Amino acid sequence: MRVELHGRRVGGWITELDPDTPEGIELRPLKKWSGHGPTVDVMDLADWTAQWWAGAPAKLLRTASPARNVYRLRAPKVAQWSGDVDQWALDAFDGAGSTQLVAPASDRWQLVLAAATYGNPLLLVPTIEAASQLAGRVRRAGMHVALLPDDWDRAASGAVVIGTRAAAFGPVHELGAIVVFDEHDEVWREERTPTWHARDVAIERARRRGVPCVLVSPAPSVDAAGALPLQEPARAEQHAGWAPVSIIDRRDEPPGRLGLFGDGLAKSLKREGRAACILNRTGRVRLLACSNCGELGACDVCSGAVRQIDDNSLTCIRCAATRPPVCANCGGARLKNLVLGVSKAREELAALLGEPVGEKTASGVDGESARVMIGTEALLRDVQERGRRFTTVAFLDFDQHLSAARQTGESDAMALLVLAARQVGNRRGGGQVLVQTRMPEHRVLQAAVRGDAASLTMALTEQAAVMQWPPVVAQAEVSGAGAPAFIEALGRPLGLTVLGPNDDRWLIRATDRDLLLDELERVERGEDRLRIALH
Repeated sequence: MRVELHGRRVGGWITELDPDTPEGIELRPLKKWSGHGPTVDVMDLADWTAQWWAGAPAKLLRTASPARNVYRLRAPKVAQWSGDVDQWALDAFDGAGSTQLVAPASDRWQLVLAAATYGNPLLLVPTIEAASQLAGRVRRAGMHVALLPDDWDRAASGAVVIGTRAAAFGPVHELGAIVVFDEHDEVWREERTPTWHARDVAIERARRRGVPCVLVSPAPSVDAAGALPLQEPARAEQHAGWAPVSIIDRRDEPPGRLGLFGDGLAKSLKREGRAACILNRTGRVRLLACSNCGELGACDVCSGAVRQIDDNSLTCIRCAATRPPVCANCGGARLKNLVLGVSKAREELAALLGEPVGEKTASGVDGESARVMIGTEALLRDVQERGRRFTTVAFLDFDQHLSAARQTGESDAMALLVLAARQVGNRRGGGQVLVQTRMPEHRVLQAAVRGDAASLTMALTEQAAVMQWPPVVAQAEVSGAGAPAFIEALGRPLGLTVLGPNDDRWLIRATDRDLLLDELERVERGEDRLRIALH
């Protein structure tokens, strides 16, 4: 609806009928009814989300509302599958649901059918392209489909509802089940405040409705494994669903050689088929390597990257642990900075291979017809044309991901390997994933080589408990121009741990989320820009 406020008409939502009017408040008439909006249960979910992530409900109600005014809803219906479904997929929805480990190249269609047996399922997928592809397949199976956000009215009337992150608040008539595909993907977290996560919203929505929620991933996150029972296929099936992952160990190169392209890369890229070379140039991590043996400097506690602040120690940029400034492998004291990206990477690679190389950047694609492409991970996220998939994916500098400062750095690194494995296909497809690294024994790489992502999930779960990282504790990251004043006003209340600043960011931790939220709400936020991101 719209109401006149300070001389202009503004939009809003009717959240309650005939409420008690506070004393001294003058009621004014509504100027216009704009159409249907989120249902009462979705409004309640938005209120919970706003409280859980310390934000404003209005932003979430806007996400839950149709992009265009909807004045009339269709006749209600139930889209339900009554055909055959594999038993393992049906078992995934027992009780409150489960976290399903499904190998990158495995087909997840049976989980879609199993969800549809409950009628009107909500299927969340990471990208618009993937949502469109899934909608087409569901439609060809003979079921009624609503693709959000365009089909908001159809979803509200009953259908197999498919969408991306915002669809977690989408309308679903008589919701039957929820499935979140690739729950490990970072796209599920909203970067703007409130920094809600679609996986957690989906779990809460299913709990409130009393329907099963299934989280699907080739590399389940620690949060997912802790939220719902983890189920994985047989080891042979899991292994077969991964692409071959080959490690190019750069420690074997001549000491002091710190170029971008390893000795074994060119030979591997010259094999038949299209190749994608991934080089993420963004980020602030600067890695240190031993000038004598090439070993990468890493934290003894959490395997994060280290930097040399003074002559006496190396400091981890992830957990702040310190260690002596010597190589852990050979004892050498000479360490070199590694430059993670070079402006002429494309030209150097073309000269190395003796053929044209295309490049994908944020501004577009140059040389798309080239057999070999170089670019950021966007190369892997793009939907390839039929017959134009990459058969080789090479990560030119994977150590920047393994040693990233983020607490989720290792999970994010595995997510990139999942994208690459899905791109080249399973072990029978003839594709390959190449990883240049000075950390060949890293647990992320070894899990990918073995096709055993479950072992990594368990290891990261144990690490979170030891390091007191989320989801073991509640955590808020505070940043922005108003952060110093906010932290000063917050003080050091009992039950909270305040860490920082690190790159003008503070971390606030508490074993109890309600305590953390209460203390954050107690402090005035001021006029300066302030971002509070809760995990």
